[in-house]
Amino acid sequence: MKIPELKIGNLKAKLPIIQGGMAVRISTARLAAQVANEGAIGVIAGTGLNPQELTDEIKLARSLTDGIIGVNVLYAVKDFALLVKTAISSSIDLVISGAGFSREIFTWGRETDTAILPVVSSARLAILAERLGAKAVIVEGTEAGGHLGTDRRLVDILPEVVKKVEIPVIGAGGIIDGFDIAKILNLGASGVQMGTRFAASVESNASDAMKKSYITATKDDVISVPSPVGLPGRAIRNRFTDKINGDKVKITKCNNCLKACSHRYCIMDALLEASSFGSGAEEKALFFAGSCVDRIKEILPVKEIINNLKKELKMA
Repeated sequence: MKIPELKIGNLKAKLPIIQGGMAVRISTARLAAQVANEGAIGVIAGTGLNPQELTDEIKLARSLTDGIIGVNVLYAVKDFALLVKTAISSSIDLVISGAGFSREIFTWGRETDTAILPVVSSARLAILAERLGAKAVIVEGTEAGGHLGTDRRLVDILPEVVKKVEIPVIGAGGIIDGFDIAKILNLGASGVQMGTRFAASVESNASDAMKKSYITATKDDVISVPSPVGLPGRAIRNRFTDKINGDKVKITKCNNCLKACSHRYCIMDALLEASSFGSGAEEKALFFAGSCVDRIKEILPVKEIINNLKKELKMA
């Protein structure tokens, strides 16, 4: 297959790949910049950062690349509007948002001609997003890691969306190699978003324990977990997931970071523990991962990951 470019509004990436914005502090400037340097779109996870930290990450990424850099912020967090506006005022190229749907974000994007890419899981929501001004939509299936908005497979949802909208459609969920990318492009997508494969990279800010869990996980280790956000999540089973699938985990200090929270456990703390800022301990950390993580056998530099993806895509 000839590798197509990815055009989103006025942006044009050499490769049809967006790196997922994985929070908390997994997708930071170092990862996003390296992905952008290789011709794909790098994304900084804004969720869990304060405005100054997000500004600093964007500045660092800009100092490391002249490629395309985006920010991902979950709609579910209380600081959603503040973080999105901070990213836009820092001249970010695009903003991605999932775990809920914001209408206001499109107004903020129009004011500065910043591309807004919502994560959707149905044709109905994709149509609404296009009408409101989305430059593209990311269609996420049940195979994805992290918070899930559907129990339907990407290959079932994607063709429905492609038929209904004119803007670029990006497929996400369960995409590990270049052959997976080709399959999604052949269904009519303009590109793909890949999270887990880039979380399992040298430049990823995931803890060593999290990276090790990626390359040792079996299919049976990938499970659904409850989240205080109100959506199910997909993660690798460990002692922490055993605890949260049972009783509540005691919260010692609540920072009121979510718009609505079940207080079953502190998801921000659990995700932070999975990063290099945390302990990585199985008793404390939540290791979000896609359903096909068992196919990842090595932690590789971003450059090697993308070179492999290009080779496989050309072969497909």
